[in-house]
Amino acid sequence: MKIRFIDLKAQYDSIKNEIDGAIAGVINSSSFILGPAVSRFEENFARYCGCKYAVAVNSGTSALYLTLRALGVGRGDEVITAANTFIATVAAVADTGATPVLVDIDPETRNIDLNLIENAITPRTKIIMPVHLYGSMVDMETLGAIAKKHNLIVIEDAAQAHGATFKNMRAGSFGLAAGFSFYPAKNLGAYGEGGAIVTSDESLVETIKKLRDHGSAKKYHHELMGCNARMDGIQGAVLDVKLKYLDSWNQERNRVAVRYRLKLDGLPLTVPAQNESNFDVYHQFVVEVDGRRKLQDFLSENGIPTLIHYPIPVHKQAGFLGAGFAPGQFPVTERLAERILSLPIYPELGSEEIDYISLKIREFFGD
Repeated sequence: MKIRFIDLKAQYDSIKNEIDGAIAGVINSSSFILGPAVSRFEENFARYCGCKYAVAVNSGTSALYLTLRALGVGRGDEVITAANTFIATVAAVADTGATPVLVDIDPETRNIDLNLIENAITPRTKIIMPVHLYGSMVDMETLGAIAKKHNLIVIEDAAQAHGATFKNMRAGSFGLAAGFSFYPAKNLGAYGEGGAIVTSDESLVETIKKLRDHGSAKKYHHELMGCNARMDGIQGAVLDVKLKYLDSWNQERNRVAVRYRLKLDGLPLTVPAQNESNFDVYHQFVVEVDGRRKLQDFLSENGIPTLIHYPIPVHKQAGFLGAGFAPGQFPVTERLAERILSLPIYPELGSEEIDYISLKIREFFGD
């Protein structure tokens, strides 16, 4: 049996007529940059997240970067975030000139360790930026209380958490703002690059909209030093179609996760933790295992692709060694990086395929 890690073609085939019609509409209108399709998506995505506004941009990285820029974050400021994250989280901070301050993670949730945040706060701290990694939300009630106590702004990195909830409130609705990525493999993915900022702060929206369009609210009048971070019309149209299916796709990801838990029960590996306050959307299904390389090779030999999210922590990346990080500084993150393995998960993954993957894992352990 041949397994895919993710099958974007299967998803397209299921909504082909709607997608083709939406793309054709943009082409016929020739509204290729921003335009009505993007505006419709912004309205619908803001409503979906429980916010007043959304600003569509060209990537999740830009979403975080422009939000920080709009808040005046720059040289001399510090932004606290998780050590266990994709590089874009930290790069967005560094690109503003501010200093990223990493905090190790909770070994169960794999998200930022809330007990360590206050130790990382200094007079230069301006923002706390939690990352809802793998589609599981941070305890935003506790984090919000820490931020309020120290008069700090919370910006959510929700790049992997489209539709995830904490106590029935969706990712993006807790902080002053949140950044989302629509990279094609995300739970809500574009047909290219894309991202968005959601917020209920009108003045923040106005500034971000200027920054994404060369600092301009009126053509050829540049009030700010901005950049080109606009969303393409086709991406807005595609995302608006797919948004209608996001909740059902997330439910299907939960179906896959439930079956994995059942079929892998009793094996010497750790499956993702579950929190009754959360609805997780399983952007990835990440297990932990000793001797990961041997398991990964065995699965590959049996036609099962796997990935590692992420094999080299940010603080050990060559490009960030000058930021003052040191190997051994974040032991939980480092241990996790040596043990994690992401199994195939997507809404169209069938029970027969899940059972085959699980059977091969059991076979590897001699079960």
